[in-house]
Amino acid sequence: MSYGYQPPQAPRRRVSKRTYQVRRIVALVLVVGVMFGMWSVVSGLFGGDDTSANEPITPSTNTVVNDGVTPTTLPPTTTTTPPPKEKTVPSAEDPAEVLILGDSDAGAFGPYLKTLLDQTGIASTELEYKTSSGLARPDFFDWPAFMREIVPQANPDIVVVTFGGNDAQGLRNLDLSWAVGHNPGEGQDDTDWKAEYGARVGAAMDYLTEGTRTLVWVGVPNASDPALTARLAVQDEVVRAEAAKRTDKVVFVDTWARFSGRNGGWAEYVIDPRDGEGKDVRADDGFHLNVNGAEILALDIAEAVKTDMRDRGATI
Repeated sequence: MSYGYQPPQAPRRRVSKRTYQVRRIVALVLVVGVMFGMWSVVSGLFGGDDTSANEPITPSTNTVVNDGVTPTTLPPTTTTTPPPKEKTVPSAEDPAEVLILGDSDAGAFGPYLKTLLDQTGIASTELEYKTSSGLARPDFFDWPAFMREIVPQANPDIVVVTFGGNDAQGLRNLDLSWAVGHNPGEGQDDTDWKAEYGARVGAAMDYLTEGTRTLVWVGVPNASDPALTARLAVQDEVVRAEAAKRTDKVVFVDTWARFSGRNGGWAEYVIDPRDGEGKDVRADDGFHLNVNGAEILALDIAEAVKTDMRDRGATI
């Protein structure tokens, strides 16, 4: 007896043997996939094979684009201690890594210096500069802090540094207070200025020469203005004295002598060693170098860098 309407059931289709086998395989794959997923989760939570975690990570090859305003495009780091680095022989396979730091003067000679070093085939160069900066005004730009950010990331073999006329002034602290409230070279006692600026230069030199690094410190040129030249002379004296304490690790490039005349004074024209011709080397302000001057200075710096690479065993 029927107690309700039951719709007619569709006839059951007989599955072929091949289809049946395919379905079994698919089901098996799904089961294996689920089990592998569960194993991965458990492994991630409670540990497992850590071989891949111990493999070295390929370093980033991002190109640093510098506008002279924001000195770096590299990611931030929490490390301020440069990693230890073995002193190796520069080669095409293992080039010497050169880091150029400084103010607008570094931005002037840096590109041509990079070209000269690229021509060796055994150097890799990175340029980081900040216009109107130096060691006198950490409240404007804190170079010691930035060095501790960029150096561990770049991990250079050789560092080229220059700070120009921006430092021939009173010396500020980070909090805007005065460490020394007067300009050097203006007729008063400069003992305090020399001591403070010497401490800042010395600290930078010591940090940048840690481990196997060599530091090439590029000095300042003189100026057409006698008052500015007097101030720059005190700065130049201090840097030379600090470099002389560290001759085993610091190479000083004498920019003052390169761009002085036969009488030792300011010179607008100097001989270009590339072609033996006298050329105008100064910008309109009478202090900075124009393109000719920057390229001539880059030749001197490149030779200092090449000498260090030779000392490391390179044949160039």
